[in-house]
Amino acid sequence: MTITLAVLSLLAMSAHAIAAATDVPRLAITSPERLTMKEDLGKQNPKWKFVAGQWMRRAAGGRQVLAQTAETQPWAVAILEDQKFDDVDLTVRFRPISGKEDASGGLIFRARDSKNYLVVRANALENNFRLYTMVDGQRRVIASAKVTEPKLGEWHRLRVVARGTKIQAYLDDILLLEHDDKTFTGGYVGLWTKADSVTEFAELEITGTPMK
Repeated sequence: MTITLAVLSLLAMSAHAIAAATDVPRLAITSPERLTMKEDLGKQNPKWKFVAGQWMRRAAGGRQVLAQTAETQPWAVAILEDQKFDDVDLTVRFRPISGKEDASGGLIFRARDSKNYLVVRANALENNFRLYTMVDGQRRVIASAKVTEPKLGEWHRLRVVARGTKIQAYLDDILLLEHDDKTFTGGYVGLWTKADSVTEFAELEITGTPMK
């Protein structure tokens, strides 16, 4: 009975996410104090903290990208310890290369540290797009939508916009999740994969209101 209720709850969450995404106003960061950053992931930046996983820069498609290449249990985490943001609009391109257990790419935001943050992720092995809280290293699904799996070996785009307690998440420029969450109100941004995912990332763009 407990398992059945859990499944029904997740299905209801997924349906709500899809229905909500079709008619809600799009969030935007409009504060005059907003800051815009473009991070070239193919270049060395000492402000990146590679907490878990094996992150390396390599050539892909005629340019340098940042790739996570090692099996890491349970997940690989990279935090850009440059600027903390309250409201933030965050976009990255990712290409899932391989993985038998997982082939995912994720965007971390409002990170206090490597064990406390929000993350939105897509997985080439699963037909879902999910938003999680990570609290003291424990992951919990807070929103989910059914999708067509992003294809292995192809570039895709992740985007998340967080303004106040409202969060919207996009896959390939399609709004799929809309959620209200108060777990974290500000922090760093970063990148994420899980298990045996080998994933490349490029063109990280950030527009946000710096934390005071």
